[in-house]
Amino acid sequence: MAKAKPMTKSELLTNLAAKTGLTKKDCAGFLDTLVQMAYKEAKKSFVFPGLGKLVVVQRKKRKGRNPATGETINIPAKKVLKFRIAKAAKDAILG
Repeated sequence: MAKAKPMTKSELLTNLAAKTGLTKKDCAGFLDTLVQMAYKEAKKSFVFPGLGKLVVVQRKKRKGRNPATGETINIPAKKVLKFRIAKAAKDAILG
């Protein structure tokens, strides 16, 4: 069974332009602005209404293994960026 390919940026812009009546250039500008806002605001969490939110999470330090040698190593604590899917999106996609 062949896997469906994800929509490309060009296909996304074409669909947005057709559905909104805007030009592809206007849609591209909107998407670029939205992405830049998400990058800037993610530190305090950025919400895409109905889709989910970007949040910064602090990971604790932990122990791991070097897969090549099997040696135990310490993995330091660090901040990671996560996307938490909204319940409405889960329900719409997964049924």
